[in-house]
Amino acid sequence: MKTPLRTLGVALSCTLLITACSTPSDSTAACAPDDAEPVTLTYTSWIPGIEEVVQVWNAANPRIQVKVQTGPNGNGGTYQNFFNQLRAGNPPDLGQIEYDALPSFRVQDGLFDLGACENVTAARGQFIDWTWDQVSFGESDAAYGVPQDSGPMALFYRKDLFDQHRIAVPTTWDEYAAAAEKVKAAGGYITNFSQSDVNQFAGLSWQAGASWFASDGDTWSVDLTGPETTRVADYWQRLLDRDLVSTVPPWTTEWDNAYNSGSAWTWVSAVWGANSISSGAPGTAGRWAVAPMPQWSAGGTVAGNWGGSSTAVFKGSAHPYEAARFALWLNTSEEALTLLAEKANLYPATKTGASLPVYAQGVEFYGGQKIYEVFARAATQVAPGFTWGPTMTSTYANTSDGFKNAVSGRGTLADALAAAQRSTIDTLKSQSIPVKE
Repeated sequence: MKTPLRTLGVALSCTLLITACSTPSDSTAACAPDDAEPVTLTYTSWIPGIEEVVQVWNAANPRIQVKVQTGPNGNGGTYQNFFNQLRAGNPPDLGQIEYDALPSFRVQDGLFDLGACENVTAARGQFIDWTWDQVSFGESDAAYGVPQDSGPMALFYRKDLFDQHRIAVPTTWDEYAAAAEKVKAAGGYITNFSQSDVNQFAGLSWQAGASWFASDGDTWSVDLTGPETTRVADYWQRLLDRDLVSTVPPWTTEWDNAYNSGSAWTWVSAVWGANSISSGAPGTAGRWAVAPMPQWSAGGTVAGNWGGSSTAVFKGSAHPYEAARFALWLNTSEEALTLLAEKANLYPATKTGASLPVYAQGVEFYGGQKIYEVFARAATQVAPGFTWGPTMTSTYANTSDGFKNAVSGRGTLADALAAAQRSTIDTLKSQSIPVKE
């Protein structure tokens, strides 16, 4: 049940100093059109089929051509390449960077502030508010990338099994826990707790109102143990203690088989999960449906987010205005968004993107349900303000280690988060990043 665009635990932490990449100050003048000879931009991405999308741009824009460079996903090597290129002074003009990786590049001063480009700031209203928050870091009139896609979360569930056993689809987390008891009595698990992919837990915490990081100028603060995150951790700890959820390592054949065989009945996941289930559990076609994710309060309408990327322009680009034009076209035009949906299953970050015809049809695998209507609502219910830190790779790794211990009965999820809090602060200090304790 893998998806190539799922957020994979990213945001490398580097201790480089970007000196060779300094450009004119981020001002409107620095983002002026280049009316000289034709421009060729370089763009690095791992989106499947991105070459075909860029061909459409190139055919319509002979003066501004884009040369695509493809590679592994960010955490698979592309981010490290970006950092190396920034240090050497030869980064591409544009790059795909996931939301949780942007702070790593921002803290190293590797990104051009597109807020200096009038066409970018004018386009702000086209994007769902929280996605713009992800690229602006709360800075007024700043944009360290153009939002590309999002991962609003919902509840995938085996409709046939819930109907067969007369179990109501849960609308609250209390109802979800009660349903877990009934599912266990019927011989299954309501879901699998991910012990190694912390991004799902981040999305659940986001829904609960948490924000794991904050910055005040150059100084960062870390909050992996706040009441909202602790509430989520304690909830899942109770399910683990009562053996109401499985603990199969995610993104494995065993994990796929759990869903394909019907031993796992639900998955609280992002919009891209629709393709993960259909590819990983093909024997269950027609048996799934999608509902809003359970709420902490009855009648609530709050969603979490899991995943999403931006198109950023690196400092060192000689053509930020032209790069911004391409980034906007790629992420706002109906033509590009439709192709990205068809070729790569990207779910747009724009307010109108969810209404594209490609998302209007019923999906056969889900019994003909128009599942993207659920995600369109969820995308508008994700709260702004969730902030990622500049050392997420370390934070993810330490949290995952603690989660694995908790799953094995050595400590709790809350213990894991407390340990990750301490190690994250230590990592920030070791990289001379100011941090408030």
